Amino acid sequence: MIKLNLPVLFAQKGIRVADADRLTDMGRTTLYRLYNNEVTRIDFASLERLCKLLDCTPGDIILYEDDGQTDSQKKEPTN
Repeated sequence: MIKLNLPVLFAQKGIRVADADRLTDMGRTTLYRLYNNEVTRIDFASLERLCKLLDCTPGDIILYEDDGQTDSQKKEPTN
């Protein structure tokens, strides 16, 4: 599973979503969706803005967590 580490990074820097909205010129709705891991993709420009804001690399923002399932186990069984 791919997740965004924004809650941790924002807390470490003392930044709220409202602050990030103002500082990055990204939409608040977009930032809330990213913050809450409610997205299926992220734009490179958005990732770059977040990296600059948080003084980090994309690898600090994007995390991979192995859920222990193979791709074939994730598929719905067919009847």
